[in-house]
Amino acid sequence: MPLARRVPKRGFNNARFAKEYQVVNLDSLSEKFEGGTVSVIELYRAGLVRSMSMPVKLLAKGEVDKSFTVKVNAASESARRKIEAVGGKVEVV
Repeated sequence: MPLARRVPKRGFNNARFAKEYQVVNLDSLSEKFEGGTVSVIELYRAGLVRSMSMPVKLLAKGEVDKSFTVKVNAASESARRKIEAVGGKVEVV
């Protein structure tokens, strides 16, 4: 058997350093809340995230028709644009 097949394969693996986010979409925000300020605590109480200790990321799936002030750890640029288009605000904490 060739030496290249006998030697173990090693290298860099990003799994140890990868940041895992809990994902919240805009359509679930508009279903659960009537506007106002939404933080990780409210998302946890509504059942949209499983843990308050893991970071939360806001994604732009769906449409929003209410004005929100969302306080999350990360947000996609398109989600930020959609919320700001209806008069809301996204705060990254």
